[in-house]
Amino acid sequence: MLSQLYIENIAIIQKASIELREGLNVFTGETGAGKTMLISAINAVLGGRTSREIIRSGERRALVSALFTDLPEEVCSMVEELGYEAEDGQLMISRELDTEGRGSCRIGGRPATTGLLRQLAGHLIDVHGQRDSQELLSPDRHLSFIDNFGGIRLEEYQEIFRRLAGVREELEQSRMDESYRLQRQDMLRYQVDEITAAQLSEEEEEELVSQREIIRNAEKITSALGAIYDLLNGTEDQQGLLSSFELLGEELSTASRYLRQLSEYDDRITETGYDLQELSSTVRDCLDQYQFDPRQLDDIENRVDHIQKLKKKYGGEIPDILAYLERISDELEQLDHSDERIASLEEQQRQLEQQAEKMAGELTQRRKKAAAELIRLIQQELTYLDMPHVRLALSCQKKDLALNGADVMELLISANPGEEPKPLSKIASGGELSRVMLAVKNVLADRDDIGTMIFDEIDTGVSGRAAQKIGRKLREVARHRQVLCVTHLAPVAAYGTHHLKICKEIQGDRTYTKVRSLSPEERVEELARITVGENITPKALESAREMLTLAEKEFAGADGV
Repeated sequence: MLSQLYIENIAIIQKASIELREGLNVFTGETGAGKTMLISAINAVLGGRTSREIIRSGERRALVSALFTDLPEEVCSMVEELGYEAEDGQLMISRELDTEGRGSCRIGGRPATTGLLRQLAGHLIDVHGQRDSQELLSPDRHLSFIDNFGGIRLEEYQEIFRRLAGVREELEQSRMDESYRLQRQDMLRYQVDEITAAQLSEEEEEELVSQREIIRNAEKITSALGAIYDLLNGTEDQQGLLSSFELLGEELSTASRYLRQLSEYDDRITETGYDLQELSSTVRDCLDQYQFDPRQLDDIENRVDHIQKLKKKYGGEIPDILAYLERISDELEQLDHSDERIASLEEQQRQLEQQAEKMAGELTQRRKKAAAELIRLIQQELTYLDMPHVRLALSCQKKDLALNGADVMELLISANPGEEPKPLSKIASGGELSRVMLAVKNVLADRDDIGTMIFDEIDTGVSGRAAQKIGRKLREVARHRQVLCVTHLAPVAAYGTHHLKICKEIQGDRTYTKVRSLSPEERVEELARITVGENITPKALESAREMLTLAEKEFAGADGV
């Protein structure tokens, strides 16, 4: 349940720390005191959409935090799955807003996102505001009510439907215009043949560039090789370096036999002589090998130019061209076998449609059965809520297969005997919508484990005995879960197990809102104020006290709170 709510700089609420309890927590207060902002703050900390206007005028930041306690194991497990901890069944969530549109969220003191807050919200609190009654005017919501009540799961059907949608999309693409398909095949086949014939490889391009450089500098290379060879082996006019090294080695060997300090040089000279001989052989081989033919350069230049053209045409580098070749080869193969593929897709579509239609039909039957029981229970609740003549019916029509099945289901209502049931939007008043929504919430309440329900002026448009019955119904619901209710009716507030008043004060030129828990005597005064206004009479106080006494007697020993 929600044990503590802290609000800072939300609209006219500067700071408010609100302690909440089990049972029915009722909030009352004069118009403009900030009751709506209380619900807005709760929606904000649950990840709801907010605007900068919600921040108190003159302030740069606002903060809302909520402490939840006694969380069930299922919710604690879900918190852990999200990567957070609910130690001892407790969890603190908070959200900070600022005028720059940034802000931050935290779960258990650790950073989070509004998306995670919304994910948690559906397991922590069920908020019903005045606008939520409008859900009853949307047939799409009626279908979700039925599915929720009947425990109807759509996952298996939706998996089949998504597969069907994928096959339909692929089939539509495959059935492209025949002339376009033929043109595409011709173009792809030409490209495949052109790239394949080129026999491209990264290694070849590197080798071609290297060979081109050698051929372009053939004269310099040949001249240098010749000079090296002559220096090593000598000419008619000059002794070569090899002969000089051989003579040097002989003389050094003779001297080192007597002078040991020269022996190490003897070995080095010998090794260097071997290296020079090896160099001479390599130079001779190069001179024999590189017999440069000018036509060879032309062939290399043509090949390099061809590769460059392919690069410009199909991709930046050879790996890009080869990757493109793989893609268009796959596409060409699909086009070449498109007739077979279309036939295969058509068969898949037929089988999936049969499967989806069968599953949708089963959903329809389960929904009709669940709707009949849902209607019976809602009518039971409405009879209690002073709508004894109300009659509900189900309008059920078929539609094309969709993600939620093939049903269009709408709850119809007849508020008076003799009238045919019609859509709620046609005949229901604001008060009737509020009571129908309360009835739906109560019936669906047993289908979830949400610990806290919030009703924001669920009593809009009702008064007298109907209001008293709404209060009694809220108290009954609060026997099994925590309920928070913002109300402007004394008969509803009288059933609260914990009464909080939202007070507005003007200090200087600023308005401040405070929330405080009322004592038994203060509750009497507040109920009297709600009933007769600011001019409270002894009779009004007596009536308010009697109202509280009767409500407490009615539930004496039954709340368990």
